[in-house]
Amino acid sequence: MEPAHIADIIEIEQLLARYAVGMTKNDVDAVIEVFTPDGTYSAFGDTYALADFPALVQAAPKGLFLTGEPAIDLDGDTATGEQPLCFVDQTDHHMRIGWYTDTYRRTGDGWRLHTRAMTFLRRSGARDSGKAHDPTRPEPTTAAR
Repeated sequence: MEPAHIADIIEIEQLLARYAVGMTKNDVDAVIEVFTPDGTYSAFGDTYALADFPALVQAAPKGLFLTGEPAIDLDGDTATGEQPLCFVDQTDHHMRIGWYTDTYRRTGDGWRLHTRAMTFLRRSGARDSGKAHDPTRPEPTTAAR
């Protein structure tokens, strides 16, 4: 691997680490910072724009976001990737497992997440983007749909 390629991979890995730490610490500003201004998060059959993140993070259960090494494919100033996730709820230690499917863009501020979509692994063996499981989960704004 060329040094520039290695540097890009490390920068994206650090970006994803900041996402996981921000979610674990309930630091919505840190989570927003890792996305492009037009970034989105998809789960529960909906896509959320950055403006929706404060309400979405507030409604999310609190706990530990453990992520594995991402698999990243670089293509110039864009990239795609997947990253495994194990979330452990702080209140009862129940786990949610699955993976993120991401797109990344190089910006003037470095690499940023452009899109992040969650796939959950179910006990039944099913794999899906989730169902609304919390009545406090906000609806996405019309701009994000």
